[in-house]
Amino acid sequence: MNKEDYKVYSDKMRKSIDAVNADFASVRAGRANASVLDRISVDYYGSPTPIQQIAAIASPDPRQLVITPWDGTALKPIERAIQESDLGINPQNDGKSIRLNFPQLTEERRKELVKQIHKYSETGKVAIRNIRRDAMEAFKKKQKASEITEDDLKVAEKDLQKLTDDMCKEVDALLEKKEKELMAV
Repeated sequence: MNKEDYKVYSDKMRKSIDAVNADFASVRAGRANASVLDRISVDYYGSPTPIQQIAAIASPDPRQLVITPWDGTALKPIERAIQESDLGINPQNDGKSIRLNFPQLTEERRKELVKQIHKYSETGKVAIRNIRRDAMEAFKKKQKASEITEDDLKVAEKDLQKLTDDMCKEVDALLEKKEKELMAV
């Protein structure tokens, strides 16, 4: 088996890890971070639009974000989208911009966030294992079609399992890092 046979599956697993990393970035850790707005879309002229595409986002201090839309008519839809999101922060509209004040995280909220990131990591691991399963099915089909030998199939199984284990360890490392970040704030 050559490395090209595994590259496709390795790339898919890498994308799953990137998705987990993006999910982790959207979980706020007590500090104002513009990435918490990544998942929020605004109904802008009838189409869902990410806030970053219709407004400037600034962080004047560690506990505050200021969202200034380029089009003044987008102010109310942005405010509504933030209120309807799971962000848990009430936006302050001053007529020109929206301020988001991030309060200190309580112990209870930290525990909720840790549970949330555990779910994200488990979802990522499931995706990685599903990719392994798909890869195994593909290799078994090749073996049935006599494209590879039974020994090659065994080697592929072992290599895919090692790849899967390595990727799952990487997700665990990301989880541990994010958990420490949440508990340290």
